[in-house]
Amino acid sequence: MFYALVVFDVFIAALAQMLLKSSSLSTHKSFFFEYFNPKVIGGYSIMVLSLLLNIYALNHGVLLKELSTIESLSYIFVPLLSFLFFKETITWRKAGAIAMIMTGIFVFFI
Repeated sequence: MFYALVVFDVFIAALAQMLLKSSSLSTHKSFFFEYFNPKVIGGYSIMVLSLLLNIYALNHGVLLKELSTIESLSYIFVPLLSFLFFKETITWRKAGAIAMIMTGIFVFFI
C-alpha cells in the first residue's frame, strides 16, 4: 500500500517538473511574474505535497533505501511525460538508460 503511495508520489513530482518546465517556456511580463505565476506556484506546491507524502510513507514502514530506489522511477516518468506534453524525442540512448535503470530497480527488489 505505502509502496504504491511512493510510486504515486514520484509520478506527481514528475508532473510538477512538467509544470515548472511549461512555465519556463512561457514569456512573462515581468521578473516578478516569472517566478510568481500559477504554474510555478502549482509546481512547487506539488513538490511540497510530494515531500509530505514521502515523509508519511517513511513513517509507515517504507525504508529509506527503498524510497530512494523507488525515486529512480522519475528517470522513467520524466522522459515519458516530456514526450507526451512537449513532444521531446526519446532516443535509443535514453531508452537504453531507462532499461538499465529498470533493471537496477528490479534487481534491488528481488
